[in-house]
Amino acid sequence: MVKLKLNYRIMRKIGIYVLVLFVLTSCVTKKKFQATQTEKDKVEQALRQTTSDLAECEKKFGVKSSEYDALSDELVKAKAKIEELIKEVEYQKSANGKLLDQLSALSVISKEGAESIRKSLETIDKQSRELSELNAQIRSKDSLNLVLVLNLKRSLTDVNDTDVNVKVEKGVVLISLSDNMLYRSGSAEISSKAGGVLEKISKVINDYKSFDVLIEGNTDNVKISSSCVADNWDLSVKRATAIARVLQSRYGVDPSRMIAGGRSEFNPKVANDSPANRSVNRRTEIIIMPKLDEFFKLLEIKK
Repeated sequence: MVKLKLNYRIMRKIGIYVLVLFVLTSCVTKKKFQATQTEKDKVEQALRQTTSDLAECEKKFGVKSSEYDALSDELVKAKAKIEELIKEVEYQKSANGKLLDQLSALSVISKEGAESIRKSLETIDKQSRELSELNAQIRSKDSLNLVLVLNLKRSLTDVNDTDVNVKVEKGVVLISLSDNMLYRSGSAEISSKAGGVLEKISKVINDYKSFDVLIEGNTDNVKISSSCVADNWDLSVKRATAIARVLQSRYGVDPSRMIAGGRSEFNPKVANDSPANRSVNRRTEIIIMPKLDEFFKLLEIKK
């Protein structure tokens, strides 16, 4: 009878241990940490009591029964499990501490950097919109350039290709005119056959009033000096200004849209190593381009 009561009490404590063990094997979170610690203490107390009861049974009956052997094994396992849980609790303590440090650092970063990040994102968004607008304007300008080139080529179909070359280059419309067609040799005087070509070009220029006109004179590297011309610089400038005067006085091109300048021999298209190449380099270029102020506005960074 005593043995049955003792077994009942032992089994009841084992039941308590199993229940507590189930709770302890659950995930030890920060919220349940304190409860886990309390349950661990209870299991340790139950283990000590059960060990004491087992010792009393051994002393009273003198021999270990199979039930006592099984119980002893369970107690050893329980002790091992408690050690494992102790380690898990310590790990959770360490992990929670690190997490709190990380959260604290994140909180500091958020407070100090949130405004900066927000402003950066707003700047990126603004720049993206400006780039989209700029791309649209550039595409529009390129399309207009192509139309302008087609109109020029249509107007100049009867002109020799060696004397006039029309193309889009570096975002502008470039009309290259040979000096053989435009001038008398070694001078800036406009020849009679140049009039028809300049008239056709001026009509297209007058149709596109939103563009400026840059006129550039170019020579080969053969030195020149006369009573009327000091050097190649002088000749290139005089030829450019002569074209500008004709476009203004004869064909009504607004002079405020025109820029005339000379580049002497220092902007060759090919090497000046043969008569044919030097003939290519002797040219005047009429460059039709967006108005400079509007062009710079496109590139201006808005604040």
